[in-house]
Amino acid sequence: KGDNMRQSLTPPLNAAIIPALFKAEEQEKRLARKVVMLQATVVIVAAATVEGIWKSSPQYAIAVLGGGGVSVLNSALLAWRMSRVALYSDQDAHQQLRFLYYYAIERFLAVVALLGICLAALKFSPLAVLSGFVLGQAVLLVARLILKIKTENSD
Repeated sequence: KGDNMRQSLTPPLNAAIIPALFKAEEQEKRLARKVVMLQATVVIVAAATVEGIWKSSPQYAIAVLGGGGVSVLNSALLAWRMSRVALYSDQDAHQQLRFLYYYAIERFLAVVALLGICLAALKFSPLAVLSGFVLGQAVLLVARLILKIKTENSD
């Protein structure tokens, strides 16, 4: 009986890790929201800039918004799916990996379908659509890198 009492009063070995994991998860969620908002802002500014350059028609600005919107949607889907995976942390590593592969395929198909709609169905300018998409993806990469470094240095 004394051994059971000592065992119940002793915290598990990983008890010190749990608060750090919660903090890291919350930081990752905030980082993902900031990145998506920054992407959307840069895409809107780029579309407004394109509109200012080619004042004759808003077609190019709408195409940049379309391509950039696909990129922003891709990032939002990534953030949402990563938070969904974190909810099921009690599952084994193989199940987690299957989820991540499934979500990667889902995002790839969503990007291909949305870019296809922009190019084929809506007949937007391919250069403007792809420019908006590439700009959005570049902002994703750079913003994650810079904001991650900033977050790590502030702790």
